[in-house]
Amino acid sequence: MLAAHLDPLPAALFSLLAIGSLLLAFVMLGSRWLRHYMFAFAAQSWLIAILSAAIGFYGSYAELYIVAILTAAFRGMLLPYLILRIIRRLEVNREIHLILQPSSSLVIGAFAVVFALVVSYRIGTALSLDGTVVVLALTVMLSMKLIGFLMLSVRHEAVSQILGLLVLENGIFLGAQILVPGMPLLIEIVILFDLLIVVACFGVLVQYLLSQVGTTSTLHLKRLVG
Repeated sequence: MLAAHLDPLPAALFSLLAIGSLLLAFVMLGSRWLRHYMFAFAAQSWLIAILSAAIGFYGSYAELYIVAILTAAFRGMLLPYLILRIIRRLEVNREIHLILQPSSSLVIGAFAVVFALVVSYRIGTALSLDGTVVVLALTVMLSMKLIGFLMLSVRHEAVSQILGLLVLENGIFLGAQILVPGMPLLIEIVILFDLLIVVACFGVLVQYLLSQVGTTSTLHLKRLVG
């Protein structure tokens, strides 16, 4: 495992990029403005692209350079552009229907990070990998997954649902890049194209909600039953 045998410089670089990605997830969690979600997701995707390139350089995985380029192009540019078009077309600027206020969401997100850290530390100790980047990678991956689930649970604008799902997937992708950098290139490409399909399907759902119900809140999906 590459992350278990890193020199201090690449370990520090990987850690910095992973922590930066997690902080951007908190930016999305603590804001009500959809554009903030989108820009934070784009920045997070660029950090993950840089991480992929760095892992490719230090681990001699040439295919990760291609993954980095595709990640920057799809996650960092194309998906944010499509989401921005949806936001402009719907003229929806911020989340209105909230179960939790952003401050409360941030507190729960902090507890999620602590929980992820405890779980990751136990896993690292069991595998004799404590004190390595593996523990940090697992912590960030689990934290981003939990934050993504939290966004899906407490935000009801369709665009927020899209970005919550993308944050969850970014967490899995980031962890996979550090923990399993030798993943076949074909799988990486399939995942990227799946995200494009997900955003397109959500775009259709949003348009349907707006035309049939007059709102983009997923709370009103129950009115479409039958």
